[in-house]
Amino acid sequence: MLDKTKDIATSAQAWLDEFERTLARPDRAALDRLFVAECFWRDVLALSWNLQTLAGRQEVAQALTLFAPKAAPTNFEIAPNRAPPRWVTRAGTNTIEAIFYFETATGRGSGIVRLVPETADGDRLKAWTLLTALDELKGFEEQLGTSRPRGQAYSRDFRGPNWLDLRNASRDYADHDPTVLVVGGGQAGLAIAARLKQLKIDTLIVDREARIGDNWRKRYHALTLHNQVQVNHMPYMPFPPNWPTYIPKDKLANWFESYVDAMELNFWTGTEFEGGAYDEARGHWTVTLRRADGSKRTMHPRHVVMGTGVSGIANVPDIPTLDNFKGTLLHSSRYEDGENWQGKRAIVIGTGNSGHDIAQDLCSSGAEVTLVQRSPTLVTNIEPSAQLAYATYNEGTLEDNDLIATSMPTPLAKKTHVMLTEQSKELDKELLDGLARVGFKLDFGEAGTGWQFKYLTRGGGYYFNVGCSNLIVEGKIRLKQFSDIEGFTADGAQMKDGTTVAADLIVLSTGYKPQEYLVRKLFGDGIADRIGPVWGFGDGLELRNMYTRTAQPGLWFIAGSLAQCRINSKYLALQIKAIEEGILDAGVGTPIVPGRA
Repeated sequence: MLDKTKDIATSAQAWLDEFERTLARPDRAALDRLFVAECFWRDVLALSWNLQTLAGRQEVAQALTLFAPKAAPTNFEIAPNRAPPRWVTRAGTNTIEAIFYFETATGRGSGIVRLVPETADGDRLKAWTLLTALDELKGFEEQLGTSRPRGQAYSRDFRGPNWLDLRNASRDYADHDPTVLVVGGGQAGLAIAARLKQLKIDTLIVDREARIGDNWRKRYHALTLHNQVQVNHMPYMPFPPNWPTYIPKDKLANWFESYVDAMELNFWTGTEFEGGAYDEARGHWTVTLRRADGSKRTMHPRHVVMGTGVSGIANVPDIPTLDNFKGTLLHSSRYEDGENWQGKRAIVIGTGNSGHDIAQDLCSSGAEVTLVQRSPTLVTNIEPSAQLAYATYNEGTLEDNDLIATSMPTPLAKKTHVMLTEQSKELDKELLDGLARVGFKLDFGEAGTGWQFKYLTRGGGYYFNVGCSNLIVEGKIRLKQFSDIEGFTADGAQMKDGTTVAADLIVLSTGYKPQEYLVRKLFGDGIADRIGPVWGFGDGLELRNMYTRTAQPGLWFIAGSLAQCRINSKYLALQIKAIEEGILDAGVGTPIVPGRA
C-alpha cells in the first residue's frame, strides 16, 4: 500500500519528469504506462489549441502522441506558489492532487495531475486525471503588477492629450472600428472585454439597455444572487471583503458600472445590435448598430462575441386559450415588482428559480398567488445544500479553485454531482417530503446529477429555496398542475374539476429559447445551421460552441454564471489574441479526436 506519509511532492514531480521525458519522443506504449486505464486528459488550448476532453488510456496516449511534437511542452514542475501536492478526495476517489507549471513553444501554462496507485497494494503512481491549460502567450504577456503600464503617453507630455482625452477618443470610435465587438454588457460581456483589454485587443461592448448594469438592475425587486460572493468575483477586480454573502441585484449592477470605469472598457449603452454578415475574403464582419437616438452605425469588426447569456429570446409558449385572458399577461423577463399587485390575484406559470421568486415576491407584497407547475422541478435549500458544489471556494485561493474547477472532466463532475445531490436530499428531507405531500412534482436531474447539470444542459429547471417552497408547503402560495387546467377564460384559469382560479395577473415564467434562435435572427439561417446548437453537451464532453472557435470564423459565444465567465473568458481571449497575432488559424475549432472518423 502506498505510504501516504511519504513526500508526495517528490512523487508528483517524479511523475511529471517522466511525463516530460516521454513527451519529448512520444511513444504510445510509454505514455500508456503513465496512466490508469480509466483516465481523462482535459486540454484547454495548451497542446491542441482546443477545449477538449479525452477519456481512456489508449485515446489519451494517442492524442498526446499527436499533439506533443508541435506544442513541444517542457519544464513541467510543481508550482511553488500554489497549493502544494496533497491527498484529496475527488468524485469519491482518494488521490494525490498536484498543481504544476509548464511551457510550450508558444506559451506558458498550468495544470493539475491527479495520481493514484496502480493497484490497491502497489506503490507505482499513475495519472487518473490530467489538465493542461494555457495561461499566456510568449511575447504577449498581460501588463500586470510590476509590468503595469507607466502611462507615459499622457503623464510626460504636458501639451498632449491627457488620460481623459485618450479615453474619450478610444470610446467614441469616431475614426476607427473595434477589432472585437461584444454584444451584451452583463458579466459575460464585461469579463471577455476586460481580458481582451489586457491583451491590447481593441474591444467595444454594446448593450441595448440605457445604463450599464440594467440587465440586473431591471430584474424583479427582491432578486439576489443565489450563490455566494466568494465564487462570483470578476476578473482582476475581486469584490470588497465586506460585501454580503448573497449580492443584491442593484449592488451588482452598480459594481458593473464601476468595473467598466476602473477597467477602462469601451461600452455603448442604448445600442441595439441588429445583425451582421461575414466577409470571408476580408476576414471581417459588416454589422449594423442602432443607437438610442435612432441613428445607425455600420462597423467592420474582425470578431463578434455574443455575450447575451445562455439563452437569448424570451420563451412565450403558445398556450391554447390563453389569449382569452383579459387581465395583465407578462413574461417573467418583464416582471419588476410585486407591490403593484397588493390585494390582487396572480397566477405564476413555471416553477424554476424565477417562477418561485416572483411568486414569493407577489405573496410578500400581499397578492393572492397560485403557482402552476408544468413539469417536475428540482428543489434544494439555498443553504447548505445549493452551496455544496462550491465547497472548495471556502478555502484556498481563487486562482487555485478556478483551476480545480477547470480540471474536472465532465464524467467525473457528473459523478460528483450525483453524490452531492444525494447529500442534499438527506439535508432537505423535511422540505422535500412536505412538497411531495402537497402535490409538488420533484426530480433530481438526469441520472440524479442535480441542479448544476440541469443548468449546463438546459439553462434551468431547478429552484434554490429561499422561502417560497415553505410558503407552498404551508398553503400560503397555492399549487396547481398545468395538466389540470382545462383552459383560460377572461378571468383566469378554468380547471378540469370545474373550479376557477381567478387572476388579475398571469406571469409566464417559462424561460428563454436556446441561443441558436438568436443566432438565426441576427445572422441568418446559413450561419445558424453551420454552427448548430449552442450550450449543452450533445455527444461530447465539452459545452457546445462555448468559449471556443465555432464553425463560423470570427463568431464566439460566452455565457454562464459569474464564475464560468471569469474562468473561461481568459481562454476565449487567448484564442482571439492568437488569431490576431497569426499563431492560430481562425477556422473551425472542432476538437481532433484520434481514432475517430
